[in-house]
Amino acid sequence: MPHYSYSFQKYEKSRHVRSSLRDKSISHKHSREIALAIKGKSIEKAREFLDDVLSKKIAVPYRRYHNEVAHRSNIRDGFCSGRYPHKATSEFLKLLDNLESNAEYKGMDLDRLKIVAVVVHKATKLKRFTPRAMGRASPKYDTLVHIEMVAMEGRAS
Repeated sequence: MPHYSYSFQKYEKSRHVRSSLRDKSISHKHSREIALAIKGKSIEKAREFLDDVLSKKIAVPYRRYHNEVAHRSNIRDGFCSGRYPHKATSEFLKLLDNLESNAEYKGMDLDRLKIVAVVVHKATKLKRFTPRAMGRASPKYDTLVHIEMVAMEGRAS
């Protein structure tokens, strides 16, 4: 089993809580946009946002990867383009559950937790081949994703 470290540098055990997902087969681009959307929110607000994305009430705003992405009228942050990434959103909900249970284990107040860092990294590339006509083959790459989330206990909001 490989040893992974976190990219968050100023970690204090008494104030911060963290969790991570490693080697998940979800879209890196969708994950990055979801990470930007939930950073800075409380755990409760982030969970509400992700549940609304799953039920297609609110779209995730696409800031960087918005080429040929349709505009949505229900985006709150002032961005126009957005999507409803189901698979990545469900993985982020699992990560949020893990973060919350880690905070409970540490004895932190869940109402005062705020997400301060959400980092998405590209992981291993799975290289395969798709058979084509006349005995040929085309490459098929699947890039796995690492996600890290850090929350800090601060003032009540």
